[in-house]
Amino acid sequence: MAIILEKKKPIDLTKQNPGLRNIVAGLGWDSKEINGQPVDCDVSLFMLGENNKIPGEGFFVFYNNLNSEDNSINHMGDNRDGDGDGDDEVINIDLSKVDEKIVQILFTVTIYESEARGHNFGNVNNAFIRIYNKLNGAEICRFSLTEQYSDSDSLLIGRLYRSEKEWNFEAMGDAFSGGLSTLVNLYN
Repeated sequence: MAIILEKKKPIDLTKQNPGLRNIVAGLGWDSKEINGQPVDCDVSLFMLGENNKIPGEGFFVFYNNLNSEDNSINHMGDNRDGDGDGDDEVINIDLSKVDEKIVQILFTVTIYESEARGHNFGNVNNAFIRIYNKLNGAEICRFSLTEQYSDSDSLLIGRLYRSEKEWNFEAMGDAFSGGLSTLVNLYN
């Protein structure tokens, strides 16, 4: 049975699941059409070193760069409207291939052209991130957003991080405004 995560309370993924190597991060949401356009959420990953920066462009995974430089992460593509049940965007991660210089992987969600379209996270419902075992499909943990974030167009939803030789996952839910460019400037 999956662990329902609370904000800022991490779990130990690999210690609780010995041999876990291949995981999938599924992110989902239901959006509305606002001002004649569906709210388009985009998932991006920032693979950070000890200095809290990406060591190079190949460690920033998003809709225009679907694979990490070390081949540990594969983003399965952009969903532009949040239609349908289940995961809207899917990221495959092979923990054994993550470059040694990477100490954490941030999962972010931003709203495409939020300012021009008048969109914010108050227009997004039922948002979640879940981590599951790729080999057997067993869900390990899930974090569902319960806050509205109607002032924000960007969200740090969770992070994977190393703790010695183990991998942990922490639900974050930290919202702000400024879009993807703000995050790129922060972590570049």
